[in-house]
Amino acid sequence: MPSSQFQQPEIPIALTMGDPAGIGTEITVLAWKQRQHQGLTPFFVLSRKSLFRKLASLDGFEIPLALISSPAQAIEVFSQALPILELPEEVLAMAGKPDPSNGAMTIFSISQAVDLVKKGEAVSVVTNPINKHVLYDAGFEFPGHTEYLAKLSEQWGQPSVRPVMMLASKQLRTVPLTIHIPLAKVADHLTSALIEETARIISNDMTRYFGLKSPRIAVAGLNPHAGENGAMGTAEIDIIEPAISALKAEGLNISGPYPADTLFHAAARETYDVVIGMYHDQALIPIKTLSFDEGVNTTLGLPFVRTSPDHGTAYDIAGKGLARPTSLIEALKLAGQMSHQSQIYDQVAESRE
Repeated sequence: MPSSQFQQPEIPIALTMGDPAGIGTEITVLAWKQRQHQGLTPFFVLSRKSLFRKLASLDGFEIPLALISSPAQAIEVFSQALPILELPEEVLAMAGKPDPSNGAMTIFSISQAVDLVKKGEAVSVVTNPINKHVLYDAGFEFPGHTEYLAKLSEQWGQPSVRPVMMLASKQLRTVPLTIHIPLAKVADHLTSALIEETARIISNDMTRYFGLKSPRIAVAGLNPHAGENGAMGTAEIDIIEPAISALKAEGLNISGPYPADTLFHAAARETYDVVIGMYHDQALIPIKTLSFDEGVNTTLGLPFVRTSPDHGTAYDIAGKGLARPTSLIEALKLAGQMSHQSQIYDQVAESRE
């Protein structure tokens, strides 16, 4: 991962509220309290001050708050208080009890964060966890955060944006080729075109946001032993290998397909920068085993940087002071690093023109 030691930017990170009944407000407070120790890029949260006041009764959660009228003010006050850019409507949330009536402000928090990045007032977006099922009653029509962010990306004049979910930690980066579909249908959704498109996005963004000139992409097989030359399935021969060959011809540093059961041990991880798994659990189980608290959900393929904690709303512990901010802290760190690396990338590109 790139070093977190760089000059603080003049533009802050926009952090969304997330589901107000979940642990988002708590981990936001805890992340801000560790801002200096962790070297966090200044951030502000799109939320309501009342949510933070409710937490003040918990031991260790009473912190100075600063209402700001513009993101620029966050840079000025961040060292002394948590900057809050208030949402236009009150949020009446009870910890651990999701309420669809808060859905509109939860959704607005996301769209406003993206809009502020587009305007150049925020450098990147970090999203606190949401529960999409709670949002459906508020008119949310997307499978999750990622698809909604892709829709919002149309503001950049890029209607063909296809987001790619990457889970990242210091130990491992993985991308699931297919995500929220039944395991029995995975094989039907695999195509060489899907592999090729995903790998191109990964290669491009690993260069732009992670500073890797020729990112090493490893591809897992679908079947046990990567099909064992067709004895255990032919997806590798018919779909995966042709895609890898085509991408190599384009100049991508890609290899595979590899048996998934030998792809994630320590020595193997030294040979690549990111793995493409064929389905959700094949990609997520390894990183959640190695880095359960430190993993970061990163969306590639967007015209802006977006990261998120790799966990959910945790209603069962919300409001009890038990939440841990580790994943949010890592998400904020990574957003700052990616934004900084993107600026370097753009400066180099401009110097070559």
